[in-house]
Amino acid sequence: MKLFQQDRCLYCHKEITPLVSWETLLSPEKEPLLCPTCQGRLENITGETCRICSRPFHHLNEQFRDGDLCHDCTRWEEDPDWQGFLEKNHSLYLYNDFLKDLIAMYKFRGDYVLAKIFAELFKKEITKMTPDLLVPIPLSEERLYERGFNQATAVLTFAGFQSDDILTRIHSEKQSKKSREERIHIQQVFKVEPDGEIYGKRVLLIDDIYTTGSTLRHAAKLLKEAGAASVQSLTIAR
Repeated sequence: MKLFQQDRCLYCHKEITPLVSWETLLSPEKEPLLCPTCQGRLENITGETCRICSRPFHHLNEQFRDGDLCHDCTRWEEDPDWQGFLEKNHSLYLYNDFLKDLIAMYKFRGDYVLAKIFAELFKKEITKMTPDLLVPIPLSEERLYERGFNQATAVLTFAGFQSDDILTRIHSEKQSKKSREERIHIQQVFKVEPDGEIYGKRVLLIDDIYTTGSTLRHAAKLLKEAGAASVQSLTIAR
């Protein structure tokens, strides 16, 4: 039995020496992934949140809240073209400066192993929700070639799940450069694979960040129109 295990933090690369107690001696210790300092910089989403997108209300001015919805979700739901497609988004952490840099290392610098940091919480959330299909938001062929992997699929893999790749991206222009009105009225970003069995299924979309919700709603709308019973989403950051 290893009484002491020393690893390096996946973010700052400092050595991690786990605390040893009777509890850790009697139960197998999980592999440490972040040092205590870096782990403490991840902010869990707590308190009151928007019913649909999980945006924390304590970070939001009251003028941008409409009862149990944030103002952004109210505008989506008031638009008959978008109403009701995305049932709910679940996110693990607030998108603070630390997580922004961590996800940048993961997505743009190719640190595939960083997916392991989020895998355990993803596993817990997915197990609670028991969806029929786990659908990662797909990358364009160009983005997939640049990065070498799909960041949403990688987290699912480390969490022990197989992805249901029933969506293909057909429009690769970055939506982050567009205004809200442009994002709403953009042509459909995805298509459903012809052999995808969707009818009557409860779908959970997987992505790294919920920003405006536009990408997830485009996917949810397509899946609901294809017969999905419900569509929710799970992201690392909000």
